[in-house]
Amino acid sequence: MNSAPPPPARRLSRPSLNRRISSALSNAELGQNGSTAGAGATSVDDRLDQEIDEIRRYEDFTTIDWVQDAAREELRRKAKLQELHTSPQRIGHRAWRRRLTDSYEAGQAWIVVTLIGAAIGLNAAFLNIVTEWLSDIKLGYCTTAFYLNESFCCWGAENGCDEWHRWSFLWPINYLFYILFSLLFAFTSARLVKTFAPYAAGSGISEIKCIIAGFVMKGFLSFWTLLIKSIALPLAIASGLSVGKEGPSVHYAVCTGNVISRFFDKYKRNAAKTREILSACAAAGVAVAFGSPIGGVLFSLEEMSSYFPLKTMWRSFFCALVATAVLAAMNPFRTGQLVMFQVRYDRSWHFFEVIFYLIIGIFGGLYGAFVMKWNLRAQAFRKRYLSQYAIAEATILAGATALLCYPNMFLRIDMTESMEILFLECEGAHDYDGLCDAKNRWSMVFLLAVATVLRTFLVIISYGCKVPAGIFVPSMAIGASFGRMVGILVQALHESFPKSAFFAACEPDVPCITPGTYAFLGAAAALSGIMHITVSVVVIMFELTGALTYILPTMIVVGVTKAVGDRFGKGGIADRMIWFNGFPFLDNKEEHTFGVPVSRVMTSDMKVLPATGLDLKKLENLLGETRYQGFPIVESRSSSVLVGYIGRTELRYAIDRAKQEREVVPAARCFFTPPATASSSGSTYGGPATTFDAIATTSGQLSIDFSRFIDPTPLAVHPRLPLETVMELFKKMGPRVILIEYRGQLTGLVTVKDCLKYQFKVEAAENVHVRDDTAAVEVGQERLWQFLQRVGNWVLHATDNLRSGRIRLGDGFFSPRVGLGRSPLTPGAGSGPGAGSGSASGPGPRSGSGARDAVMLDGTEDEDDSMELVDQ
Repeated sequence: MNSAPPPPARRLSRPSLNRRISSALSNAELGQNGSTAGAGATSVDDRLDQEIDEIRRYEDFTTIDWVQDAAREELRRKAKLQELHTSPQRIGHRAWRRRLTDSYEAGQAWIVVTLIGAAIGLNAAFLNIVTEWLSDIKLGYCTTAFYLNESFCCWGAENGCDEWHRWSFLWPINYLFYILFSLLFAFTSARLVKTFAPYAAGSGISEIKCIIAGFVMKGFLSFWTLLIKSIALPLAIASGLSVGKEGPSVHYAVCTGNVISRFFDKYKRNAAKTREILSACAAAGVAVAFGSPIGGVLFSLEEMSSYFPLKTMWRSFFCALVATAVLAAMNPFRTGQLVMFQVRYDRSWHFFEVIFYLIIGIFGGLYGAFVMKWNLRAQAFRKRYLSQYAIAEATILAGATALLCYPNMFLRIDMTESMEILFLECEGAHDYDGLCDAKNRWSMVFLLAVATVLRTFLVIISYGCKVPAGIFVPSMAIGASFGRMVGILVQALHESFPKSAFFAACEPDVPCITPGTYAFLGAAAALSGIMHITVSVVVIMFELTGALTYILPTMIVVGVTKAVGDRFGKGGIADRMIWFNGFPFLDNKEEHTFGVPVSRVMTSDMKVLPATGLDLKKLENLLGETRYQGFPIVESRSSSVLVGYIGRTELRYAIDRAKQEREVVPAARCFFTPPATASSSGSTYGGPATTFDAIATTSGQLSIDFSRFIDPTPLAVHPRLPLETVMELFKKMGPRVILIEYRGQLTGLVTVKDCLKYQFKVEAAENVHVRDDTAAVEVGQERLWQFLQRVGNWVLHATDNLRSGRIRLGDGFFSPRVGLGRSPLTPGAGSGPGAGSGSASGPGPRSGSGARDAVMLDGTEDEDDSMELVDQ
């Protein structure tokens, strides 16, 4: 409210606010004229309340005021109870209808959760089947039925079958088909996302955390986002990009919950109840991704939800249970497994292996810190230089990944299939290409080491490209390859020194070391390192294996990973992306000690409204000139005695309704307190006003009473209250703004953005001794961009003779004579022979900082200044 608005950005295509308000007013009048005498004022009030809620749904990139939402819901509940007690249907033969309605209202939450869980399970089964077929079609096809993947085509055969054919008996041809399919899948996925649903790109976990906390992102959970994400996700996975589907599964699960819950009025109008459903959907998304319903609930509690009461936990568990049961009933792999990399261990571990478990835990912490640091730099480079070439970037990345991964047996196949192979015990299981053969031991160690390093590099540059992309499974695959490599080395050490005292716990004639368990623990370490979660990882890995004996090793590995990771910074990749995108999110897991009062952070220069005497014309000018989402109301500008607070939406709605009901002159006086002759009904006000009946005009339409619209009891604190306490109020209660009041006078206000600004300022001062390498990073990014331009120009010149003209790359046509740094789509760029000939200059940074744009949204910006996530 008190901060400069964000820079102009590309807006969503939607009706203007005035058109929406006019439409809402017309609907309200229709409802008022059509209401029966028996409904009375309650029906009109309820209908008008729905209209203003409908307008509020268009306020993009704002925050939900949970205090007002709770007060509004309390008023609805009281009105409903009053209607139940006075309704004639409670008497006589109609009473059973009312009881049936009451039962439906009470069980509506369970009906919604059941429907959502079933839909999530069905969608997960569909995605598993399609992803497996698309991944296998790159390698060959089934002659008996083209729609079958390799495992179904060769059902029951261990080493392939005659029905499954490679594309050619020549490996270069197979290599070429592999690359071409990867390019096709990545291009199709990126094109679908960019054309139909830009919000379908990425993982979505960081944005969902903010949405559950109250941040409004219109369209992020829409039906189109759900549809495009469900189609583009299998294509992105099958393209071979180092991305996973487990992170995006949370996004499409929450989209499913949002779409289905909108059919029920109870959730359409109540943000708090919708938040409960979204938390339950996040748990179900993780449950179907890992076959772990309890782990999904704990993940939602530990990572996703800032508010998680007991009833939300129970509903989350029930939703995860229904989704998992539907997925099990669908049985997409026809093996009884919920996910491909489920495994069972019937062998125990030895205490001497704890030393090697510690090594795996240290690797997990170092891996998470390394990937987060360099991925954020890759994201900054992508935002600075590659935002115009989203489709080309994803396509080129897929081609490069296919080119590098095909020679490696562990990188060539799908990551989930790779983990399934690496998790298995050698005894009694299928030996994948000699993985368990002692003669191939050192070649396998080399291939696993190359797979670990190369996959890490590909994850850094791939996570964040404009396709549905998660980081759970890629990280687990990296940890599994490293863990299996450690397990093979420990097995070789034991076979070299079987009589050593170090291995005295091993029983004779029984396999002592199980390399598959090291891969399993490595996957847990990498997942914990990249997400900074602990308890949910342990439970997820336990539900994957069903081995109680490996809970303690998993806890040891995850604990070491957490300790090492915390040395390099707090928060996982989702928290870092929230900071990177500038979302107004206060993490309830963080604890701060600033030692300053809130007066150090508050804004004193405010736009306030006097309670009486303000002209309607001046009020409309204020609304047109400012972009704040609400205004404090004072008795007078000189006294600054706090009277209340009014939201921007309520004020606009009231002005338009007053103009529509009667002619109002621009010089009409606006009153935000009841006139002296008015009744004392305002004294019984118990929350924010939601009715519009009290709009009254006096003689000659020279005054308008807005007193019923204001919130007479806004949340206000003393200026000497500690800042830590104010931040806890934002976290626990969720107000949009907190007013600062001293002896009845308004002295300032504070928002979440003000708290975050001060927090970043303090953290920057504490880290002043850390070497600032921003300038060096920017120079490196500029050199990299120039190198990419030279490579692109060389490729375009090389294809000029073949294409005899332009080549289409992404959304624009690029001439071989024009470098990638200048596109004909951008101002000043041309396509003729003299347009930018030989130019290699890039578009330059979009802001002065190479790390991130200096934009932070706090929910107080004007709703018409909404921007797409990619343009922040």
